[in-house]
Amino acid sequence: MKKTILSLVAGLFMLTCFSQNKDHNVENDSISMTTAKTDSIMEEKAKKRQEMMAKIEATVTFPVLEAGTFSGVIPVEDVTEIPDPNLEYKLLFELVNFDSDTPSKLDASIVEVARIINLHVASGIPLENISPVIVVHAGSLNAFTTNEFYNGKFKMDNPNMKLIGELEKLGAKFISCAQAMFFFEVDKEALLPMFKVSLTAQTVLSSYQMKGYVKYRINR
Repeated sequence: MKKTILSLVAGLFMLTCFSQNKDHNVENDSISMTTAKTDSIMEEKAKKRQEMMAKIEATVTFPVLEAGTFSGVIPVEDVTEIPDPNLEYKLLFELVNFDSDTPSKLDASIVEVARIINLHVASGIPLENISPVIVVHAGSLNAFTTNEFYNGKFKMDNPNMKLIGELEKLGAKFISCAQAMFFFEVDKEALLPMFKVSLTAQTVLSSYQMKGYVKYRINR
């Protein structure tokens, strides 16, 4: 009798272990299948992004400023809403962000300014009718500093110099916020020479909008 009971207990134990092992294997297989499916989806998304980038690069045009693919314009046929080319387009750009992780790349906020100007010109607005004012505060101040300052902080020259110079040639006006300059430790000598300094960006934003400027807050 005891042998029979022991045999039954041993059998049940082995059956339980087998069942648990089977469940564990099923769980592992399920995790592996989920991981493989996730990897496949990510690969497919990456492939689509690459295909889209190739399509954009083959199509994009640069009416005035060329500052990389994302400063360009995709040509569109049969546009039915056309802006008045005879108006004066007063554009007020507020720049606040700077990516300190990629200081060797063109600043995305300045590239966006170039894109917006390109879009206006591509829409048929004469360049002489576009009046850009660029208000810089917070971390964005870094993108508008001299090579000496930039080198001291990021160990390289400022890659934005050429694009900033092209914007200046177009007649863009540059204004910095003295409050932000204090908090971010960027003095007047560190800024590029075309800059005017305001006590605060807030009064620049309010006063220029009262003069009819349209504000673009660039969050790049």
